[in-house]
Amino acid sequence: MTQSKRETERKYDAPSADDTSWLPDLTGVDGIVSVVDQGIDELDAVYHDTEDLRLAGASATLRRRTGGPDAGWNLKLPLSQDSREEVHAPLSEKLPETLRDLVLSRTRGAELAPVVRIRSTRRTRQLVDSEGAVLAELTVDQVRAESLRGMTTLAAWTEMEVELAEDTEVSLLDAVDKALHKNGIHRAANPSKLARALEETGVGGPRLPDVRAEIVVPGSAGDDVLTYVDEQIRTLVRLDPAVRRDVPDSVHRMRVACRRLRSTLRSYRSVLDREITDPIRDDLKWLGGELGAERDQEVLMERLGARLEALPTELVLGPVAARLKAWNVANTDEARRRTLDALRSPRYLALLNSLAELTEQPPLRRKAARTPEKVMAKAIFKEYDRLAGRVAHALELSPGTERDVALHEARKSAKKTRYATEPARASLGKPAKRLGKRVKAVQKVLGDHQDSVVARDALRKLALAAHAAGEPGFTWGLLYGQEQAVAADRERELPDAWAEASKPGLRKALTP
Repeated sequence: MTQSKRETERKYDAPSADDTSWLPDLTGVDGIVSVVDQGIDELDAVYHDTEDLRLAGASATLRRRTGGPDAGWNLKLPLSQDSREEVHAPLSEKLPETLRDLVLSRTRGAELAPVVRIRSTRRTRQLVDSEGAVLAELTVDQVRAESLRGMTTLAAWTEMEVELAEDTEVSLLDAVDKALHKNGIHRAANPSKLARALEETGVGGPRLPDVRAEIVVPGSAGDDVLTYVDEQIRTLVRLDPAVRRDVPDSVHRMRVACRRLRSTLRSYRSVLDREITDPIRDDLKWLGGELGAERDQEVLMERLGARLEALPTELVLGPVAARLKAWNVANTDEARRRTLDALRSPRYLALLNSLAELTEQPPLRRKAARTPEKVMAKAIFKEYDRLAGRVAHALELSPGTERDVALHEARKSAKKTRYATEPARASLGKPAKRLGKRVKAVQKVLGDHQDSVVARDALRKLALAAHAAGEPGFTWGLLYGQEQAVAADRERELPDAWAEASKPGLRKALTP
């Protein structure tokens, strides 16, 4: 069983652990009325990482600690500059499989082994407000580190941490930081004990290939595309632990990262060799599909639930809410299994390795070295022209199944066009952003239309099941009719939305 919490802290260099006369009096700083000594703990932590320090390279740490209130296995994942998520598992001899899974997107299946041992003598003080609530903890650690990589190199230093309590505003950190700075106490250069231990015991830092620096021309089309690709890969890797732990909205965001990556690799084939990227796109399509089952069910249930809740009570005939709930539970459980099975699969592991290689050794084509303006604009125009053709085709069709399919294809093309504008914003600026915004409006209209198509299919199946059970079908038919009306409204809105996205000035502004 694991538990998690958000940890927000700042580290400082400290002159001494034995004599703390250098520590200023913090009473009166931003609501602190007393500083309460909590005594001394002896902490002993062994940090684990891969041979090439992939966790450290991703600013993550995994340790087994004895002593102190949080003895056990602790995984820390970066959130923002001062914050990390800490996932705690009970003390055991072996690394819990749950934590091994949570670091998979960063280790990519490489073996984990002890790297350094860090022992600390820690003195803790609580910063308390007028009502006796703990605002933060201030700790002074006398640290001894040793390499576990066959060396006997030792290192020692003293440091101080200020960690906020869970409900304390970050402004307290700023106020304490200011008070410490006035007294000559400055922020530590290293972001963590592990980073300093790796450096001072001679283990070294993460070893990353330097091939990319040699082949990517700064300010080129390749540089712009890879910067965007890197961002999406980091997002996917970062969201993996959240998806495994079922954090709200994490599946949706990871699926979007898959789509953005896949679309970018398609749109910018002139920059990245498709012989390398097409297999990656296939795997991203597969992963997005597996994640999509869970996300689509979530969206569909929200839509149908809201429609049902909005109906007057007298129009809800039969056990409609109970049937809808049972249907959602069954589909959600199955979708959740698909998500977790995908993240545990060899294919997903292979995809992570392919993405890492894409980042470290990008398969650049000749046009990647060119200035980005023409290269990026041409890629956008290609997607835009495909979108224009699909919208025109859909608008020519009569309402019905064939038109629904055509509108769905146009929606997918709108997403591709919008995503193609995103890597180009650095070089093409506001015109790319403006076109992306107009296309997004088209995508939104088409998206609501497609959601209605999916909702009607689900409502029909629910109505059939209700009929077979001898339940009234009136309410299901009413909901179905509402969705038909929504679809008709979106079809009427599409011409105006497309007119805004197809104004000649938008394209002209992108032309180099």
